[in-house]
Amino acid sequence: MAKQDNDGAELLGEFDYIIVGAGTAGCLLANRLSADRQTKVLLLEAGGKDNWIWFHIPVGYLYSQGNPRADWCFKTEADPGLNGRSLNYARGKVLGGCSAINGMIYMRGQAADYDHWRQLGNVGWSWDDVLPIFKETEDHFAGASELHGSNGEWRVEEPRISWDILDTFRDAAAEVGIPRINDFNGGDNEGSAYFQVNQKKGVRWHAAKAFLKPVRDRENLAVLTHAQTERLTLDGKRVNGVLFRQGGVLKRAVANAEVVLAAGAIGSPQILQLSGIGPGSLLGEHGIEVAHELAGVGENLQDHLQLRLAYKVRNIQTLNEMTQSLFQKAKMAVDYALFRRGPLTMAPSQLGAFAKSSEEFATANLQYHVQPLTLEKFGEPLHPFPAFTASVCNLRPESRGHVRIKSRDPGTAPSIQLNYLSADKDKQVAADSIRLTRRIVLETNAMKPFQPEEFMPGLKAQSASDLIKAAGSIGTTIFHPVSTCKMGVDPAAVVDDRLKVHGLERLRIADASIMPTITSGNTNSPTLMIAEKAAAMIHEERRH
Repeated sequence: MAKQDNDGAELLGEFDYIIVGAGTAGCLLANRLSADRQTKVLLLEAGGKDNWIWFHIPVGYLYSQGNPRADWCFKTEADPGLNGRSLNYARGKVLGGCSAINGMIYMRGQAADYDHWRQLGNVGWSWDDVLPIFKETEDHFAGASELHGSNGEWRVEEPRISWDILDTFRDAAAEVGIPRINDFNGGDNEGSAYFQVNQKKGVRWHAAKAFLKPVRDRENLAVLTHAQTERLTLDGKRVNGVLFRQGGVLKRAVANAEVVLAAGAIGSPQILQLSGIGPGSLLGEHGIEVAHELAGVGENLQDHLQLRLAYKVRNIQTLNEMTQSLFQKAKMAVDYALFRRGPLTMAPSQLGAFAKSSEEFATANLQYHVQPLTLEKFGEPLHPFPAFTASVCNLRPESRGHVRIKSRDPGTAPSIQLNYLSADKDKQVAADSIRLTRRIVLETNAMKPFQPEEFMPGLKAQSASDLIKAAGSIGTTIFHPVSTCKMGVDPAAVVDDRLKVHGLERLRIADASIMPTITSGNTNSPTLMIAEKAAAMIHEERRH
């Protein structure tokens, strides 16, 4: 009979490091920390294995997002900025985490993002500090250079399909001053280009493939799936382990060195709050004893709101009409099966553009995700007529939301309140970004031959107030939640610049939740960089 502790939990054993969450960050951490064969590492993942075909075919996100096999299937609270709408909020629930179900876009953000983190008091996080880390992890299709690496595990490739309608959008963008560029990842991403993607020969390349599978046979690494962490265990202000449930059995694992939370911007604050670490008033509301008062846990939530403008076109092909034909769909399947090419290799967005909504901004504050397709909402069929979507997001929103537990039951999803468009500046940027999109699509010579016609939101929205209301109707998430356990020195900060939780021993956080402010672009690869830097700091401290 297995030994049990005072909580009635079965004692699993002792480890040096326990990593909670086998997503983007957790897979890399498991690889790096277990490289020291004298170190025992436990990796806990609440989801299952990545042994489903749709985790590997790039368009599989259509089937994995919203599927409880792959996704936590969260929903946001009704949002006043979205005219009262609630959104489905996909978060990966599988080995590889969000990298197994996301848009596969390789994006670092801007140099100014990281320099700003450093200016906030976070030593070691400037662009010059983090660029070598991005390069170390990277396996770039063009090989090693001043900006890119080729010896890492994180494969980056060019897309394997292009579209005339997207090339036309690039030409139109150039007419309004958004230049064609080749690479978004040099520190200043203003311009337009096809997104580089985390794929390998037309197959999704996610964190479990890159970092976990090559080391699964290490005797000092234990990986448990379907193991949902319920709370951390503490001895005073020292974290000493984790309580988790697997197969209906409550189990406890002891950490002799550290617990590293890598459960993401939703999961990490939820676990902290369930452990009695967070805002005392919230914990008291749910009858949880305060182990450590930390007001910022779950606060400061930031995300990119994308406004989905859609245009009918003529005389040019889009994916919409291709999907109406059985012959075309069969051809797509054959192209993928034989050559790993064609629409089945597509990321959700293929063409990107970074621009300024006004000249008051020193660097680009808008990002476009342009797609040769349209649909009413994610998960529904494509429209039967030729059309494309020009989604545009505010890269540096001032609106702030929160993640807060609703119950002391670990199985109850937390409250996710995004408060989109609650800041006046965000409303202004939203209106300006719709106006800029219309200039690109409706007022350029490049687009004229294709007679674009806006049907989302439609040209009736013209005044500032109408545009803001329209933004609330066509706005949706790009699934970039960050900053709920932010790094810093101010009273709202949760971790310091070594990613250690303020006021506690032996607890570190290494995921997107620690970003002080959101990066200017897709957040998956910056999360990987955070984990790589965390692993290096842990190794450094262990040696000393």
